[in-house]
Amino acid sequence: MAAIDMLEQAMNEVSAGKRIAYLGPEVSALSGGGAPTSPAALCAIIEAQVRAPRRASGNLWSVAQYVESRKFRDTLDTLVRDAFAPAAACANPVHDWLARVRPPMVVDTWYDDGLLRAFERVRDWGLVQGVSRNGEWIDIFTRAYDSAGTEVGEASPDWKTLLYKPHGLARPDASFLISDSDYVEVLTEIDIQRPIPEEVQRRRTGRPLLFLGCRFDDQMLRTFARQIGKRSAEGHVAVMPGPLTRMEARFLDELGITWLDLPVAALSEMLTVPEG
Repeated sequence: MAAIDMLEQAMNEVSAGKRIAYLGPEVSALSGGGAPTSPAALCAIIEAQVRAPRRASGNLWSVAQYVESRKFRDTLDTLVRDAFAPAAACANPVHDWLARVRPPMVVDTWYDDGLLRAFERVRDWGLVQGVSRNGEWIDIFTRAYDSAGTEVGEASPDWKTLLYKPHGLARPDASFLISDSDYVEVLTEIDIQRPIPEEVQRRRTGRPLLFLGCRFDDQMLRTFARQIGKRSAEGHVAVMPGPLTRMEARFLDELGITWLDLPVAALSEMLTVPEG
């Protein structure tokens, strides 16, 4: 089967609630605008404001840790939120499509709010996002919100769609994981699944993942994908253009992921074809 046909089949399974879309920053890039669309781009924006030591330079998590340690967390939060302040230049076909088909769950691993804005036009959904423990005095990994933006105790099994942003959300009323210290407790506990909400675990069961616009050239990103996909179904598919790094190829092989050597733009073109 041709790669584009396999992609169409996987998308149909997402639409039918049989597969979970797992979005990376390249999906957010389809919105255009001036917000960063990769860890490297976000890192460059931060380093343009705060000069990081050579040992950290180019690594988003390490640069963020340097800023947090030397300039305080408020400075880091402001830099990241300002980076994501520019408005989208156009509608995002993937976000809009997901809001139309309303699958049981979407995992969105980038910091922008594009997916939430697409879902604002529909009802009966909720958000679970990862939160930084910086400044927190309670044992917390995530917060949950209903579609009106009201914080609730936990994700509801009655929500038609659960939007899961494991790394958080970079806007003024939200929190996000970005520094090494943000991730240290999460990564310590993630193997036993404690940072992953029970409703997320329930909805992933029996459903393979469709990775869209992700790269797995960083150990932390691979760890999150591996643990979020734990106990889901076999048959994952990843859409990303080659060449793959050695570690990406090893990761896809380890999880039995079918690799479709296609750009995310191929998905965009598929979704913007007039209906009928």
